[in-house]
Amino acid sequence: MHRALALACIIALGGCATSAARNDALGVTATWAVSGDGRWDLLDVDSGAHRLYVSRSNRVQVFDTTTGAMTGEVADTPGVHGIAIVPSLGRGFATDGSANRVTEFDLASLAQVRSIAVSGASPDAVIYDTASKHLFAFNAHSNSASVLDPVAGREVATIALAGNPELAASDGRGHVYVNLESRGEVVDIDTSTSKIAHIWALPDCEEPTGLAMDVTHARLFSACANGQMAVTDAHDGHAVARIPIGDGPDGLVFDAALGRILVPNGRSGTLTVIQELAPDRYEVAQTVTTAQSARTIALDPATHRAYLPAASFGPKPAGDEHARPPMLPGSFRIVVVAPLAAGSP
Repeated sequence: MHRALALACIIALGGCATSAARNDALGVTATWAVSGDGRWDLLDVDSGAHRLYVSRSNRVQVFDTTTGAMTGEVADTPGVHGIAIVPSLGRGFATDGSANRVTEFDLASLAQVRSIAVSGASPDAVIYDTASKHLFAFNAHSNSASVLDPVAGREVATIALAGNPELAASDGRGHVYVNLESRGEVVDIDTSTSKIAHIWALPDCEEPTGLAMDVTHARLFSACANGQMAVTDAHDGHAVARIPIGDGPDGLVFDAALGRILVPNGRSGTLTVIQELAPDRYEVAQTVTTAQSARTIALDPATHRAYLPAASFGPKPAGDEHARPPMLPGSFRIVVVAPLAAGSP
């Protein structure tokens, strides 16, 4: 199949961004059992330090990606959601959704450095923009973004949003993009002014959550709740493509070196692997069975390994339609997905 794809690329496109060697099948290569209580949300990888940072209710758990062993924790992060690792500063930042603050911690020692208050309610996703050297924390319960100066350790601007912000992506060239889940839109923020530059509708994309970007080709990838991934042109916002995915996505990552988008589907218990054949052409290359509830994801671009937290749950309590099913003790784990030819610990 890979040889046929490569040949088709040569004939039809004059060559592709990928090659047969880069299209090795993905599979689950390891599962790390993780102790301790607490649910989870977002996670981040420090590729150079071989560390994985996972949000865990009131702390951040840190793992050695070469062994799968937990090597430490960042304590006292109540309601933690998002994590941004900034190796150039030697710092990490975690959004404390229950405390309306961002915890700054030292990457070497994992010790807390300071707490940075935000004016919004329930900060969730957070991203570091290399162009402005600012952090953007997205406040889920106040429909806003807090712009933070990580050197000064303070909020320097706020951006009002028309809907509930979800995950974000940066092009490193002065733009941060964020999905508005409640409106089916993606917002383009000019990071030099901390102002909204554009708001683009995402047709046929319900409740977009996960967001990633192909910076080279200016393509945004949004995971939609109605079984679609939306591809949007980041220059003018026009809809490029819609690709089928599974049920219950949250995160999404783009492996730029391999031209692959990975979408975790928590309800389906699968990972949709989408191949970028050209900036306007995509196809589902593979569906990998992962685990029910594995809905968020982080990618190590150096090893092409993806990490997906998951757990098992009991039946939903009777009589309360809003109650969440209980997480079974000892069931939390990290599912590792990697190219099968390369293997993984």
